[in-house]
Amino acid sequence: MKMNNTMESKSNSDKYIKAKKRVEDIKKFYKHLTFYIIFNVILIGYRIYKDIKHGDSFVEAFSDTSNYKIFFWWGIALLIHGFNVLGKDKLFSKNWEERKIKEYMDEN
Repeated sequence: MKMNNTMESKSNSDKYIKAKKRVEDIKKFYKHLTFYIIFNVILIGYRIYKDIKHGDSFVEAFSDTSNYKIFFWWGIALLIHGFNVLGKDKLFSKNWEERKIKEYMDEN
């Protein structure tokens, strides 16, 4: 009986550690997303302002794709980060496989 409680306690401890790590990873992703949005809004706004100050019209400055390069490349990195934190388990987990098998069995 005592051995069972010890194993159960270890199992709960392992679950807690995994859950805590997952929450920390999600928190890091949301901080990354927040910083990405704030930084890029400021940077793009500054670049558009600078272009207008140097004689471009608002439309020219706004449509200048060079103002958005960091936004684009950093956005790809952010998507990868988000997929690794939020999507990987949902897409490739055992649970997903079982749901899909059940779904296809129900079709026939």
